[in-house]
Amino acid sequence: MHAAAIVAAAGSGSRLGADLPKALVPLAGRPLVCRAVDALLDGGVAEVVVVVPPAQRAEFEAALPAGVVVVDGGATRTASVRAGLAAVGPAATAVLVHDAARPLTPPAVIARVLDALAAGAPAVVPVLPVVDTTVLVDADGLVTDTVPRAPLRRVQTPQGFDRATLEAAYAGLEADAELTDDAAVVRRAGVPVATVAGDDLCAKVTVAHDLTLAELVLRAGDAREPVW
Repeated sequence: MHAAAIVAAAGSGSRLGADLPKALVPLAGRPLVCRAVDALLDGGVAEVVVVVPPAQRAEFEAALPAGVVVVDGGATRTASVRAGLAAVGPAATAVLVHDAARPLTPPAVIARVLDALAAGAPAVVPVLPVVDTTVLVDADGLVTDTVPRAPLRRVQTPQGFDRATLEAAYAGLEADAELTDDAAVVRRAGVPVATVAGDDLCAKVTVAHDLTLAELVLRAGDAREPVW
């Protein structure tokens, strides 16, 4: 199996309080996107396409290692993944879609996704159990019910797909549709989505607090006992 990865890196850094794209924000001296790409390559991906804000394309090309393909993103995440999918090389039979904002994702998670695809799953996502009590609230903010936690999972990335399956799902997706992740795209097309174990280190960097926690993890030098 020849696997390619698309890294979604076109988001702004506004919620981080940064004046540059979030994927270029440094974590312990290296941009988030570079750490995400390294993990994908270490986990067994053969090629990487990074989808970036067009105005900062030169900065991404300067930061990323040789061999990584850089393409302009669209106005939405769905449009950006479409652009990345169009740039994947012809040899790829599997495609992973990953968030640049998950810089500490262990290569073992990526390997688990690839193993599930190699075993025949058309689509697979890494997940973690929901550990907090989860409730439903009404329009006034009052709790109306408690949701059973046992069947609930938190979905992470990279999400993996048989290439033909993902391409067909995107081809059939309405032009103005904007879904939260790529598993939702294939599920809309009727494709079953398998799961593998995720990892707390796959946590997404969204606000400044997340970046501080990620720096603490790296400073501690312990990749199996995250502090968040």
